[in-house]
Amino acid sequence: MKIGIPKEIRHGETRVALLPSMVSLLKREGHEISVEAGAGVLAGASDDEFKKSGARIAKDAKTLYRQADIVFKVQPPGRRTGTPKHEAELIKRGGYYIGFLAPLENQQALRVFAKRKATSFSMEYVPRISRAQSMDALSSMATVAGYKAVLMAAEHLGKMFPLLMTAAGTVHPASVLVLGAGVAGLQAIATAKRLGAKVEAFDPRPAVKEQVKSLGAGFVDMEVPEDVETTGGYAKELSAAFLKKEQETIAERLPKVDVVISTAQVFGKRAPVLVTAKMVKKLHPGSIIVDLAAEQGGNCELTRAGKTVIKDGVAIMGVVNLPARVPVHASQMYAKNVVNLFQTVFPKGATTPNFEDEVTQGSCITREGELVNDSVRKALSKEGKKK
Repeated sequence: MKIGIPKEIRHGETRVALLPSMVSLLKREGHEISVEAGAGVLAGASDDEFKKSGARIAKDAKTLYRQADIVFKVQPPGRRTGTPKHEAELIKRGGYYIGFLAPLENQQALRVFAKRKATSFSMEYVPRISRAQSMDALSSMATVAGYKAVLMAAEHLGKMFPLLMTAAGTVHPASVLVLGAGVAGLQAIATAKRLGAKVEAFDPRPAVKEQVKSLGAGFVDMEVPEDVETTGGYAKELSAAFLKKEQETIAERLPKVDVVISTAQVFGKRAPVLVTAKMVKKLHPGSIIVDLAAEQGGNCELTRAGKTVIKDGVAIMGVVNLPARVPVHASQMYAKNVVNLFQTVFPKGATTPNFEDEVTQGSCITREGELVNDSVRKALSKEGKKK
């Protein structure tokens, strides 16, 4: 197949969907790879490196899309600046797409894909089964985000993280509270501990307590009267009464906390508000909240995506797209996830998808002019009824 790697167009996006190190692997399987000029520069991969690996360099996006049977991307298709063309419209009729798609927020792309009978595979919808772990881009990027969130907090906090014995006396360690012990949360815990902070973590799922403690952090317990996790491993959207109990438990910890790293998200839903405006007042001035759920509405009531809000002396950082701030390793991890999914969908050099495979079925969003993913279809149907 002819694989196309376009340059990402979203502002601030530095990642690329394939690196030169992966090109030779795909070429050995009989595929041809074309890369838009400059696509990998911000991720440390020059056009010359791609050429040496055996890839062709396409002078522009139009040329790339025209030649490609399948396109690998990082960000969902969007409208290119200075042109009326949406990236989804550039996909070859009957062609294929693999990348993040955020289908509930990008319905225009779904409509264009359906119109062009393009088959799309969303990295967000790769089934959470053991066999698909090597394709789990959500977890890969969450690892990067959890790491970077702690470094940002350390940079902006007016204190040092570690315990220090100095000639001027003892410097006490910073206190970090991590909300959510998923992949991002666990990486945040590990990073904060390496920097020497005193770390606690809160998560309503008792099952993660052992993982938190294995990293050397304390675990904030609370009574859990509800089933808080889906069969697919995602957090559930919980009742108002349960959310209030979570807020009360977190509020008790805030007066002694220097940094809050919030990572709690519900797949396909607005992020739960775990820190209200009233609770922010419990933090002492100079404290930092780094909200990794900013793009899903935020875990803090005062969070604004892409902005830092100062309230009562507390900085609430609504960070977005943190993996793009670590483009080399983020691209390396993402490219491996994409290639692994591609090899599953198109096994042993096949030119048509293997729809007998549950990973192929679960990650497919559009096919032959139709929206075929049941969970996406149901979610969009519910959204339509609300309107």
